[in-house]
Amino acid sequence: MCAARPADVYSLVADIGGTNTRVALAEGPRLLPETIRRFRNADYAGLETVLRAYVEAEDGVDCRAASVAIAGPVRDGRGTLTNLDWTIDEATLARATQAETVAVLNDLQAQGHALGRIAPENLREVVAGAAAPDDATQLVIGIGTGFNVAPVHYSGTARNVAPSESGHANLPIRTEAELRLCKFVETAHGFPAVEDVLSGRGLERLYAWLGHEAGDPREATAAEIMAARDAGEGRAVEAARVFVRMLGTVAGNQALVHLPFGGIFLAGGVARAFAPHLATYGFSDAFRDKGRFAGFMSNFPVHVIEDDYAALTGSAAHLARLTAEAQGTR
Repeated sequence: MCAARPADVYSLVADIGGTNTRVALAEGPRLLPETIRRFRNADYAGLETVLRAYVEAEDGVDCRAASVAIAGPVRDGRGTLTNLDWTIDEATLARATQAETVAVLNDLQAQGHALGRIAPENLREVVAGAAAPDDATQLVIGIGTGFNVAPVHYSGTARNVAPSESGHANLPIRTEAELRLCKFVETAHGFPAVEDVLSGRGLERLYAWLGHEAGDPREATAAEIMAARDAGEGRAVEAARVFVRMLGTVAGNQALVHLPFGGIFLAGGVARAFAPHLATYGFSDAFRDKGRFAGFMSNFPVHVIEDDYAALTGSAAHLARLTAEAQGTR
């Protein structure tokens, strides 16, 4: 147990992935790193039990606000995780935390709310771009257990981070090899979605597809593939190259859809793992490979977010704004 904390001072923020949930306290928009705790989802029946365990571990802290960021679609204050059989809504969140102000966000929305609050040393430049005004649209692309994007729009001092489920759109096809990849994914999973290739398990599928192409089927985990890549194993190197170039193509497509002159930010564990290899395997070339719009693509700088707690920071910032707005209406 920790020392008792004053009531109605802190916000509780949680980031729920497919494997783990991280929970922390925040004071206003400031995350308190010493309060971060990690919970293995498989050990709990649902998010409510995770949050109750956290509150108990923090000596029954009475929070004034609470927010959860989930890896799945959110609508009308209710969200379901894509890769885990958990559902959470605002009423459940309020019940579990006793908070007066609550919010359920998509995890990429939380990352979007973190922009501007991430330390410069935690942003790795991938593609240089032109300078833009502070209110220019930005775009977060998440690559981890799944894939998704969230555009960030500004109107004066207000920030709106729109949710999406872009990972479930079709894979792009330009070459015969990409068509064969789509058919391979479709045969196994019924639909060739972006997330089926651009995610941790997507790297595993690319490796399996390359084995299928070579008539030498083999399977490996994403961690094993990255280790083999580091050792120079040919198939692992090629899987990484195909992954990076496909990511460049998809990111370029999203840039043309949203026109994020304020920058593109790659987030998630897989993005961080690939960050040192993006230049080597041609991310920039694939990103800019848009025919007569190739030059236009230089308007969009690309960075990798290397702050593992950015979603928690974004949730805290979002709650601070909601709390300020609620106090302003009283």
